[in-house]
Parts: sequence; C-alpha cells; structure tokens
Amino acid sequence: MNKRLTPWLLTLSFLWIGLSCQSGEPTKSTQPSKNPPPNKVRKSPEFQPSDSLSFLEKAVLDASGGTKSVVFSKNMNFLYAMNLEGMSVYEFDRKQRKITRIFQFKATPGKGWDYDDGKEIDSYEEKPVEAFLSHHDSILWVSLHNAGGIVPIRLFEPQNKPLGKTDKLIYVQNAQGKTQDTLFSPIILTGKTPKVISCTSDDRYLMVSNWHSYNVSVLEINNRTYPFGKVIKNTAVSSIPRGIVMDEAANLTYVAIMGGSSLAVIDNKTWEKTTEIKVASNPRHILQDKKGRLLVSFNSLGQIACVDPSTGTLLFKASTEAQPRTMALSKSGEYLFVTCYSGNRLMVYKVLDDRFQLMHSIECPGKPVGVDVFEDNESLEAWVCSYSSGTITVHRFGKVRD
Repeated sequence: MNKRLTPWLLTLSFLWIGLSCQSGEPTKSTQPSKNPPPNKVRKSPEFQPSDSLSFLEKAVLDASGGTKSVVFSKNMNFLYAMNLEGMSVYEFDRKQRKITRIFQFKATPGKGWDYDDGKEIDSYEEKPVEAFLSHHDSILWVSLHNAGGIVPIRLFEPQNKPLGKTDKLIYVQNAQGKTQDTLFSPIILTGKTPKVISCTSDDRYLMVSNWHSYNVSVLEINNRTYPFGKVIKNTAVSSIPRGIVMDEAANLTYVAIMGGSSLAVIDNKTWEKTTEIKVASNPRHILQDKKGRLLVSFNSLGQIACVDPSTGTLLFKASTEAQPRTMALSKSGEYLFVTCYSGNRLMVYKVLDDRFQLMHSIECPGKPVGVDVFEDNESLEAWVCSYSSGTITVHRFGKVRD
C-alpha cells in the first residue's frame, strides 16, 4: 500500500466509526436484540443466607374480580395478575406498586364449571387462570379457563391485527381503564380447562395441565412465527392434573394429580408418563428446591410436604391453615410462602434439611390464592392475590442475620 495514503485512510476510518456511534442508529455491536438467543438459560441470583425474617409492613393494591394468580417478570420489574372474573391481566410496576397496563379481553360466550355443584354453567371463554413468562419477559403465556387453550400475549411487539379466525381481541388500557391500543393473540388449543403453565429454561418447550381432559399438553414454541406454539404431545394422566415442575437436570417433569394421590412422572425426552409417585391425597401445587427435593401443597388435608423424587420417600411435612393453594420459594431457596385459601392466611416457613420451620402466619383476608416473591439481599416481598376481594397484598419482610 502507498505509505502516503495510509494516514489518510486511517483518518477516514476513525471518522466513519465516530459518525456511526453518534447517529440515531446504534452500531450492530451496541443495538439491543429484539430476538435474543432462545437457548439462553435463566439463572437465579445468589443471596447471603439469613437466620430469620422480620415482618415490616403490608400494602393493599386493587386488582380486579377473581384475581387467581400472580407472576413476576424475570427481571423483577413487573408483576402480572391474572383476573379470572375480571377477564383481564394487570401489569404492575413493582417499585412504584402501581398499575402500568391493563390487558382486557373481549368477552365471548363459553361454558364454565361450577366447582361446588360439579356441573357446566354458562360463562365466557376469556378467564385467565395461570401464566408464565418466556423469551426474556417478552411473551406472557396465559391459560384461559373456558377457552380450551392458552394465549401468548406479546408484551412489547404486539400483534395489531388478527392473523387467524379465532384470535382473541385484547384492549390495552391505562391504569384508569381507558383503552390506548388493541392487540390480538392466537388461541392455542391444549385441552379442557387448562391450568398451570411451565417452560424449559431455554424457552423451547412449554407444558400445560388440562384439568378436565386428564392430560398434560407439550408445546414446541417459537417466538418469531405465528401462532408461536404448537402442541406436539398430549400426555394422559390418571386424574385431574394441576401443578407442574420441570427437573431439567434429570430430564423429568413432575405433575401434581390433584384428583388423586400421586405425582405423575414424565420423561422430557419422549414426553411419555413413566411412573407415579404415591403421596397424600389432593396435591395441588408443586415446587423443587435447590437440593432437588419436591415441595407439595395438599389442599384438602391442610398440609405441605417435602418428597425425595428419586425414591418417592416422604422426608417431612407440616400442617397449614385450611386449603393451602399456591406456594412460592424465595430466590435464595431459604423460605417457602404458602397461601391458605379458606384459612385466609399467608404462612411463611424456613426450609431446613429435616423440617419446615414456621416463621410467620399472617392474616390475609379475601381468599388468598396466588403468590410470588421478590427478593434482594436485605428484604423479601410476598405479593399475594385474594380471589374474593380482587386485591393484591404486598407483605414486606426484612432479613435478620444474627
């Protein structure tokens, strides 16, 4: 190369780079990706252990009718509340404790279920039950009680026109209920009365428990291609399924058979049921702690239990107030929060090697059912939704280190 041209070319190169960085369009290396790698595994933060929890305060937030479940975004900035009777999903800013958006479904006639009388009733399809966030908090998967399936709500890249005849219309409203936008979401049929949704950490496979179909649907998901999920397997179980936990280290999924006395075990390679673990009657929710043990709530018995999944051995158990429903583990794995529906209490336990140690039993009126937990190194917040009052109560605790 001509030595006289070299400085001139270098000057032009640096000038081009500088202009690129100053322009409104970021360079490729700095531009946020709208489609992050789907196989990036979610990791939980690490916190210093604590000896106990001190109750600090509570705050009551308005949600909507029949608030059924709550789930935090992975970054812990937002909480989503599924309002079954309100036919809506509320998005809350966690720090401000305020509603940021309301996703209000357009109601269409459907058949519901009267759990007291055990019969079908006239109702509406769009009644949210449970939810799961995938793809870096960009898709909220919601089970619709009476629609026979789930909907993927694209939170930041909304679908503004219907792409299929059965797409669900959703009105996006502000905190005052004023409609700001509309979006459409495909309904992916899974089974009758879908409930709990779980997902692999690489956001590739989704599982849904179908209450009245006595099966669990397995979906392969793709966040870029409509309808974003496809059922590849319906795995039959012995009775009514509800809670799901996926043990990816063992390539197994455990399903609480709420209509019976067992946990169904599903092979994650074939999606076939391989066996059942015998437990007490009416298991509802199921979690896995950092030691690989299964934590189970038994709705009718008023109990929680710790089970060794490899042997099916009951390791220990504890009594709760009436009808323990949803459970949530702190991110550190130290504390278990249990909502007791008829008992109108939030129970807080420390999970030890050989027992559950009761730390707090807090009055929580209005039939508490769903709970999720925020945690940092100094405190914990349990966000509890109450079904009959349509409220969310934020219980804040301080970590005590002796």
